[in-house]
Amino acid sequence: MKNRPRNRPSATDRHKSASGRKRTGFGGDMGDDVWVWGVHAAAAALANPKREIKHALLSRNAAQKLRLDPDHLPAFAKLVEPRALDDHLPDGAVHQGVAVRAAALEPTALEDAAAGHGPLLVLDQVTDPQNVGAIYRSAAAFGVKGVVMQTRKAPPLQGALAKAAAGAVETVDEIRVVNIARALDALSDAGWNVVGLAGEAATSLETALDDTAPTAIVLGAEGTGLRPAVASACSQLARIPIRADMESLNVSNAGAIAVYELARSASNK
Repeated sequence: MKNRPRNRPSATDRHKSASGRKRTGFGGDMGDDVWVWGVHAAAAALANPKREIKHALLSRNAAQKLRLDPDHLPAFAKLVEPRALDDHLPDGAVHQGVAVRAAALEPTALEDAAAGHGPLLVLDQVTDPQNVGAIYRSAAAFGVKGVVMQTRKAPPLQGALAKAAAGAVETVDEIRVVNIARALDALSDAGWNVVGLAGEAATSLETALDDTAPTAIVLGAEGTGLRPAVASACSQLARIPIRADMESLNVSNAGAIAVYELARSASNK
């Protein structure tokens, strides 16, 4: 279950240029690099000592928002016109005049996360980057320690996802696993209360969280919800009470409510 470590340059050399790469455009030969854009996401990436920054493209206005002197930028940064950023990023990227190319952060192993006291969020095939980014933002706001996702069927923490997360990908641990159901089994075996959100569940989320064990909340994909094997691996299933004339909540909204309720429950124990 432990992720295989990837070779990374020394953290002491994190602010080096991207020269020697085949191209800097999004979707080119990026290796382990990612693009992070948007003022809040870029500021958090630049401030994160765990990030190896390769290159930054900044408009004069964005540099000032990031509290950098546009006329005396760090060696890894380059002043550009906002339209020049469009050549490096996907169509429609709302970059706010800044894009940072950096090495991807090393995921946390599930074993290490399970050894802590959580809480954790688990995403079962939630694939929309905007939703995952919004979930990360809520996780950071309410003290969730990490987000568990599959190694393949989940988006990378970059681009629109990182922008939607508004810097949260720098502070909330990314935990990648091959099989979600087996990961939940491992958490249960380690004494965790694994709560799967399901609209048809009889138990309310408030009741399910009335437990002193460390807690992981599992969110299913839009439309299909939790897969049967994942639901079976949960300690219990719980619902967020909503009006009968509403079928369901968007997964990122459900995630926000769940982590708020988790934080509220913890403060009352």
